[in-house]
Amino acid sequence: MIKFLIKGLLRDRSKSLFPVLTVTAGVTLVVFAICWVGGVQTNMMSASAHFRTGHVKIMTRAYAEQSDLLPVDLALVGTDSLLGHLKASYPGMIWTQRILFAGLLDVPDESGETREQGTVAGIAISVLDPGSPEHKFLEMEKSIVRGRMPQKSYDCLISETFAQKLKVNPGDEVTLIGSTMFGAMSMTNFTVAGTVRFGISALDRGALIADITDVQTALDMDNGASEILGFFTDDIYHREKAVDLAEQFNIKNTDPDGEFSPVMLALEQQEGLAGMLDMVGMMSSVIITIFIVVMSIVLWNAGLMGNIRRYGEIGVRLAMGEAKGHLYRSLLLEAFAIGIFGSLIGTVLGLIVSFYLQYHGIDITSFLKDSTIMLPDVMRARVTSSAYFIGFLPGVCATFLGAAISGIGVYKRQTSQLFKELEV
Repeated sequence: MIKFLIKGLLRDRSKSLFPVLTVTAGVTLVVFAICWVGGVQTNMMSASAHFRTGHVKIMTRAYAEQSDLLPVDLALVGTDSLLGHLKASYPGMIWTQRILFAGLLDVPDESGETREQGTVAGIAISVLDPGSPEHKFLEMEKSIVRGRMPQKSYDCLISETFAQKLKVNPGDEVTLIGSTMFGAMSMTNFTVAGTVRFGISALDRGALIADITDVQTALDMDNGASEILGFFTDDIYHREKAVDLAEQFNIKNTDPDGEFSPVMLALEQQEGLAGMLDMVGMMSSVIITIFIVVMSIVLWNAGLMGNIRRYGEIGVRLAMGEAKGHLYRSLLLEAFAIGIFGSLIGTVLGLIVSFYLQYHGIDITSFLKDSTIMLPDVMRARVTSSAYFIGFLPGVCATFLGAAISGIGVYKRQTSQLFKELEV
C-alpha cells in the first residue's frame, strides 16, 4: 500500500507538486531565517569581543567608570605580575594586555613642517611577538591593504581610510602627539609600515596600531596597560562562565574602596552590551517563533486545501467500498510523505543559501557610515546544528496537522449522498 501511495504522489502532480513546492519554500525560509539571525548575533558579539571588550576584561575601578574617555592616567600598573597570576590561576583562558589611547597624528612635509593632521584612536598590542594571540583576534595579516606588518620598533599600522585622508603612504614618518600617564605632553615618531582595513567602520575611520612596548615608552607607562582582556580558548563567548569568572576574580582581588584596584567585567557588563544582547536575543526568538508559526499556518492551510480539492476522489473511493479508517490513514501517510520530502529539499536549499552567506556575507557599509558600534561591515549567516532539523517542525507537523483536520470530513460523508455527488 505504501508503495502504491508513493507512486500515486509521484504520478499525480495535483496531489504532490504544489504541496511539495509549498513545503519546500516554507522550510527554506525558516532555515535561512534561523541561520541569518544567529549569524548577526554572533557577528556582533565576536567583533565587540575581539576589538573592545574581550570575553572578560580587567581594568582599574577608576578606569572602568571613565573607560569611554580612554584615561591612561587611570591605567593598570604592574601588569607583568598580574598577567602571570592570571595565567596560573585561569589556565583555560587566553590573556593579553592592551593600551587604548587617543591623540593627534602629525604628518610632516619635506621640510619637517606640518602638512596634515588628524585625531587618532590608538590600540597598542603585542604586534612584534609572532606568537601573540592578537594576530588571530584582530586578523591583522588578512587586513593589510598596503605595505607590510610591523617588523621593528616604532613601526605602526594605520587604517587605509585614515591614510587616504592624510595622504600617507607606507614608509612615511608620522608623529604621535598625546599625553603621558602622568599628564605630560608626549611626541613620538613612528614609521607607517602599512595600512589596514578591519571591515569595522568605527575603527577604520582613524585607527593606529602599534606595539605595546613602544607605546608604553611613548606614554611613560612602563609595565602598565589600560586593560587586560581574557578570551575563552574556543573563541566563543560563554555567558554564564564569563559572569561567574568575573564574580570569582572580584571577590578575591577587588578592593571596593580602592580606586586603582583591579576589577573584572564580563562582555555583557561593558558598554551597555547586556541590554543589547538581551534585546537581540529576544528579537531573534520572537522573529524565529513568528516565522515558524506563520509558515506552519501556511503549510497547514495548504494541507487543508489539498484535501478539499480531492473531495470527489474521496467520494469515489468510499463508493467503491474503501473503509473510512483506511482512507483517512492513507491521507495522513501521503501528508507525512509530502512533509518529509518537501522539508528535506527545503532544508538543503536553506543550508546552501546560508552556507553561501556564511562565507561571503552581505555588505552593510552604507548603513554604518557614522556608527560608533563595533559592527562588522559584512554581516554573515551562521549555520548551527539546529538548522539541520528545525525546518522539519513546520514542514512535517503543519502539513500532517492540516491533512488530519481536513481528513476528519471523511467520517462525515454519508454513503447515501455519494451517488448524487457522482451524478453531478
